[in-house]
Amino acid sequence: MAKEFVYFSGDYDIPDHFIDLERGSLPASFLIDSNSLYGDGTFEGIRIYNGRIFKLQEHLDRLWNSAAYLQIQMPCSKAELAGTLCELGRRNGIRGTGYIRLVVTRGRRLDLGINTRKVRKSTVFIFARELQLYPKEFYEKGLSVITAKTRRTPKNCVDPNIKTCNYINNIMAVIEGNAAEAPEVIMLTVDGHVCECSADNIFYVKDGRVITPPEENILVGVTRGTIIGLCARLGIPCDEKTFGPEAIHAADEVFLTGSGAEVAPIVKVDGRSIADGKPGKITKRILGAFRGEVADPRNSVPIFD
Repeated sequence: MAKEFVYFSGDYDIPDHFIDLERGSLPASFLIDSNSLYGDGTFEGIRIYNGRIFKLQEHLDRLWNSAAYLQIQMPCSKAELAGTLCELGRRNGIRGTGYIRLVVTRGRRLDLGINTRKVRKSTVFIFARELQLYPKEFYEKGLSVITAKTRRTPKNCVDPNIKTCNYINNIMAVIEGNAAEAPEVIMLTVDGHVCECSADNIFYVKDGRVITPPEENILVGVTRGTIIGLCARLGIPCDEKTFGPEAIHAADEVFLTGSGAEVAPIVKVDGRSIADGKPGKITKRILGAFRGEVADPRNSVPIFD
């Protein structure tokens, strides 16, 4: 089996930042990292297609925005981090489909408290591996999901547009999905409006119009933005507006989007079939257009020269 490397840097004395995942080691002081103790960090999930990193600039822009909100000092430039991602991809030999998990934490703590001044330098660790997240049948037959009882953290507590490492709210919703044998769950705001899924954005189609929740109550996904742009290009009306779960139940089509999920049709919600219980025509059209975006080299950065 080929070696798999991970990247690790921060306020730690290590000779090489590229570490063998199976045989390498980290300093024990990583246990007092801000993220290990408090989930104090931000992250991005980024796809690789045909050895190229998809929508890299958009992901880095969102990472920098999240870090600024959390007042985490980025330890490098976007160009330097992009170079690190490509180097890790080369070391792991990713020439096909893959996934990057990029994490930036506030850093190694100088004590066990939560004072944000008690750190010296942020920590960065990155995984990059060949991976296909969703099985083919999800796109051909669609998903059956439920609406979680766990509500999304309200925006007056934590801005939902910030991708933090503290995912316990979403995890509690996923536990509900596991109990129902559902691969994904729909989450509502505290006011009962649909906002997103546990790890994906959500859209529905009614009378030829594509509708998705507004940015104020969701984590604005890179794939979501791509889909909205594709709708404009395809001449499909697309609106951002607030709606409740009853709109989903009465929809003609429903689909979710995300870096991992891409564009996945939902055919059943809370035990109710959406229309005829099959992936819809508009969803299929959007998925086809998205795959065209993936194949366009202008939308990605090559790992190998």
